Amino acid sequence: MAANADYASSVPDRDRLLRNRAQVRFWLYCVLVVLFALILVGGATRMTGSGLSITEWKPIHGVIPPLNEAEWQEEFLKYQQIPQYEKINHGMSLDEFKGIFWWEWAHRLLARGVGFLFAIPLVFFWVTRRVERGLTPKLIGILALGGLQGAIGWWMVASGLVERVSVSQYRLATHLTIASLIFMATMVVARGLAPHSQAPAGRRTQRLAGILTLLVMVQIYLGGLVAGLHAGLSYTTWPLMDGKVIPGDLLLLEPVWRNFFENPKTVQFVHRIGAYTLFVVALWHMVATGRSLPGSTHARRAVLLFILVLIQAIVGIATLVMQVPMHLALTHQGFALVVLGFAAAHWRGTKGAYPLPGEIRNPA
Repeated sequence: MAANADYASSVPDRDRLLRNRAQVRFWLYCVLVVLFALILVGGATRMTGSGLSITEWKPIHGVIPPLNEAEWQEEFLKYQQIPQYEKINHGMSLDEFKGIFWWEWAHRLLARGVGFLFAIPLVFFWVTRRVERGLTPKLIGILALGGLQGAIGWWMVASGLVERVSVSQYRLATHLTIASLIFMATMVVARGLAPHSQAPAGRRTQRLAGILTLLVMVQIYLGGLVAGLHAGLSYTTWPLMDGKVIPGDLLLLEPVWRNFFENPKTVQFVHRIGAYTLFVVALWHMVATGRSLPGSTHARRAVLLFILVLIQAIVGIATLVMQVPMHLALTHQGFALVVLGFAAAHWRGTKGAYPLPGEIRNPA
């Protein structure tokens, strides 16, 4: 009788925990959608040359755009003091300035919005005890990364306000990578809260899935360097680059390490090598998982991940040979997030869901 009573009392508790997980997971998926939009708008802001149009960091007051002609003239005057206006946009009209201003303002508004979308529900879920104890540090860590990203965003913009006509490629790549890290971490937590239909995969499969996710992150960082240096506009042939498999003059700068961050030719070449590496590892992972776990959800996800990597490679090549049109460049950036999100979800999927309180963690 006592055992039956314990079982009866545990069923409502389990149901409640699963409902809580579903609610938190839905919230995190909403955050992912806004993060995706934020990163895409950030890409459009960069490609339209709009990122330096707002020359001050006003986290609170900056949410209100200019509301009358005098305020627009004041904002325009501030922009006219920076090198980008003097050397590139000198003589632009107020209407043209408004065109670039709205991109940057929308980007900052989305960034503030996603901060509130994350922070307010997090407090609600925590106060109402819908967040499991082990989940709290993960969510607070993501929130902290979001706060850091805001500071990094201004650090990036500040690099283009004094001597440069664009932002530093180092800071741009860092900004993009932290945004992608937040996206990835949110996906991992959401996937960890989802029901899993199959037992965790073996350690080898888990490790390779994790390596793939890391490779996607590295490739996104390299893409940030390419974008910051406009390196995609320099050599627009494929599969050869500058007429060769391995082009010359890759190590012109001194010291040598600078070439991997400041030499557009080297940066683009390394980005290509990163793409080939990711393609090969994704193919290897698909074949290995298919052999070790035939017919499993892990194997099916590995196939889909390889297909996504293949599509991304095709989009990347098209973007390059067509000399980086905006629509293809944004597709390339957006699909990189799709690949990253799926790779992260797949990696978490190979590990299984987070154990419910009281469950014994599977050693696999």
